[in-house]
Amino acid sequence: MNQGDLLTIFNPHGNQVCDFFAIVDNTPFEFLSMEHCRTALWRIYVSSGDILVTNRRRPLIEIVEDTSPGIHDILIACCDLPRYQQLGADGYHDNCADNYKMSLMAIGEQIVHVPSPFNIWMNIPVSTSGEYEWKPPVSEPGDYIVLKARENCTAVMSACPQDMTPVNGASSIPTNLEFQIDVM
Repeated sequence: MNQGDLLTIFNPHGNQVCDFFAIVDNTPFEFLSMEHCRTALWRIYVSSGDILVTNRRRPLIEIVEDTSPGIHDILIACCDLPRYQQLGADGYHDNCADNYKMSLMAIGEQIVHVPSPFNIWMNIPVSTSGEYEWKPPVSEPGDYIVLKARENCTAVMSACPQDMTPVNGASSIPTNLEFQIDVM
């Protein structure tokens, strides 16, 4: 994405989580960082108008529009093979960490680190005591979110393949996502 481009991510079925990553162009060591976003926003939830920052605290992605109830997660790391093994998976299981790596490898980008993603539509309510739960998304079929690039960047999206917790709906069946880029 070039600076100013708009990325619209559509949730056709309403229950699919999108793990979203972004890396600043020509700077593989600078990426969208949820740890730094929490500090910049002074909260653990995001909403329209928020600007998400890099690990160098620079603005990278702006949330322009969100038609869903606005429940997204910036706490949880993406799943990887060890996480699925902890959940009881036998053998290999598709996961967002590998999807991220394979996407970058496919375009010849250097893989330095797998950052924690912006988990779009992931519902992780946090209690006042700090405990959290894995809940189905509250988004509806056809909901979408519009993200604006504040810098030139490579965006990576993974339709979360999680089928061992209800993060992709009560049925725990992953579905598809759709996207559109509007070049400015």
